[in-house]
Amino acid sequence: MTEGTHPNIEEALDILKALGLPRAQLNERSALCLLAILNIAPGDTWKDAENPLIGITPMMDFSRTNYGKEYAPNTRETFRRQTMHQFIDAGISLYNPDKPTRAVNSPKAVYQIEPEALKLVRKFGTHEWGASLGAYLATRQTLVERYAKEREQNRLPVQAAPGKQIMLSQGEHSELIKAIIEDFAARYVPGGILIYAGDTGGKYFDEDLLSKLGVTLDSHGKMPDVVIYYPEKDWLLLVESVTSHGPVDGKRHDELAKLFESSSAGIVYVTAFPNRSVMARYLSVIAWETEVWVADAPSHLIHFNGIRFLGPY
Repeated sequence: MTEGTHPNIEEALDILKALGLPRAQLNERSALCLLAILNIAPGDTWKDAENPLIGITPMMDFSRTNYGKEYAPNTRETFRRQTMHQFIDAGISLYNPDKPTRAVNSPKAVYQIEPEALKLVRKFGTHEWGASLGAYLATRQTLVERYAKEREQNRLPVQAAPGKQIMLSQGEHSELIKAIIEDFAARYVPGGILIYAGDTGGKYFDEDLLSKLGVTLDSHGKMPDVVIYYPEKDWLLLVESVTSHGPVDGKRHDELAKLFESSSAGIVYVTAFPNRSVMARYLSVIAWETEVWVADAPSHLIHFNGIRFLGPY
């Protein structure tokens, strides 16, 4: 650590080392995250540790206000992916304990110190620390497995094909993806084969089938939320799931057309909405010659002009 670093930061690093965190997480950012989820300010000791619910931005605010450590707003993902993910995997932190079904990318996402870890860190610096650490480490793997199982139970099962199930994170966006696969496809793409379905919590991708259709994706291209192949008509349906942003507007239509330009199958563009009130917000920007499906009126399609009904152009 650099000269002048607050003792709490140095001690937080000692705790993370003792808990066996990987070298990549043994840094000032991770130490500050631990202090933030324990609400330990410069004048506090480890026995003062608390267990607030706290999000990433408040952690960054805590670091600046209490320890004078300024992080740019665009480092939020680094905090989330390079520290808090590992805290969760190690059983140190809980994720959305107040609402486990909250969407992975929700701005309301919060973290909280795991109860047994809280009991342990309160003993740091006391004569009880060594024995308590040994007892904690002896049972931690069981804790990690338990919380991993609980997270998995809170994921959303989606029937990708007969006998094949995929798991997505909870949330409105994933619920709509589920409806696209299980309801829209069953009605309008009978016998269709799921090629891709993805959200922030996971994805399903049959790259081999897509390659057989002539498409090898550029790593920089953003996939639509759902891709379905319709063998009977040799169509490739590109479906965007829209709960807050991202319809097939003119710009997105051009992006997808370029991304799938080598497809041997005809391309069909579809925007799916959960209901008509959400759809109404985007009517003015939906691209012509695309389709719209609304999950709460599943037996209807809205066709935006063109010479065909549900087909490639």
